[in-house]
Amino acid sequence: MIPEDNRFESDPAEALPEDPGLPAGWVVDTPDGTDPATVERLTELLRGHERAGRGWAASGPGEVLVEVSERGLTMRENVVVRDPDARVRAWGSVHDRAEGRMLLVHIVDRDLDDPLADRCSDLLLEWAEAQARSVGAARGLAVQQVDTGAFADDERQHRWLSGAGFHRVRTWWQMSRSVEAAEADLVPDPARWERKGVVFRRVERQGDGMPAEADLRAVHDVLEGAFTDHFNSAEETFDEFIHRLREDPGHRWDHWWLAELVDGEGGRPEPAGALVGTVSESADGPDGSYVSYLGVLESARGRGVAKGLLRTIIADAASRGRDRVGLEVDADSPTGAEGLYTAMGWGTTYVTESWHKDVRVD
Repeated sequence: MIPEDNRFESDPAEALPEDPGLPAGWVVDTPDGTDPATVERLTELLRGHERAGRGWAASGPGEVLVEVSERGLTMRENVVVRDPDARVRAWGSVHDRAEGRMLLVHIVDRDLDDPLADRCSDLLLEWAEAQARSVGAARGLAVQQVDTGAFADDERQHRWLSGAGFHRVRTWWQMSRSVEAAEADLVPDPARWERKGVVFRRVERQGDGMPAEADLRAVHDVLEGAFTDHFNSAEETFDEFIHRLREDPGHRWDHWWLAELVDGEGGRPEPAGALVGTVSESADGPDGSYVSYLGVLESARGRGVAKGLLRTIIADAASRGRDRVGLEVDADSPTGAEGLYTAMGWGTTYVTESWHKDVRVD
């Protein structure tokens, strides 16, 4: 269940030293997610962080609102550092992602000189550790993991994380594949098609337009089962899963697919694979589609389920006039999944990393 109140410490003063070590006039406080000017400034910081780390920016206000809106704050907490002109120069956000796993967003203005940027970073990381102890204690844990990311070429971020006791634990290939209009015919119908005893279909919709809960639970169960042995997998309740995915600014119910085996005993459909897609909006060109989750149960592997789901989202993207489909691949995974993606036309556009730190709750 989603808690009515989040598990974090909402007062920055309770999570940081009495003297934060900032210049006169600089303050630490909580951002107002209902203030358009604040959202605009946080978006500027996020986009500057992306440009410095990989060469271009893609995020917009939607990504910021996931972190700071009233809905987002059910499972999150935020802190900012302001200069004497009240301009936000650093931003931290933590997300109670699942039991034992807390995500951290850590962004410092690229225009600050090194000593001041270093101090802002230290404050964000100290605050994050305090939040890890708070959420870990609320969940009854002895150790709380802090999970944050960095672009592979962002040496400043690497220096800060390493100095704070974080360790680089995984590398991720961010891949993209172009889509041609003719690929709308790649499958008979993205809404539903069948091949060799496997049905690929969108989750069913009810009379009010909302998806059928049974299908959503099937998607959740498939993904939980498919990722049990994957890197840093943490069990997530159905309510947590649905709440989190609905927060994504690219969320669309008609981008969720199930793959079912229908050639078993009795002909009863058996969920075997699932794909959750989202929209990647573009300000200066066609939108794209993105594979947020793709999972196949071990019992169904070798039957073309993953390939069929990928062909489905490609055809769906083409039918919507989109020009690309993106996804993320674990570069260190022993499954060899990248071979399938490469064979189907995906290529790596940039690389990210996961950095972890285990914080003792007591």
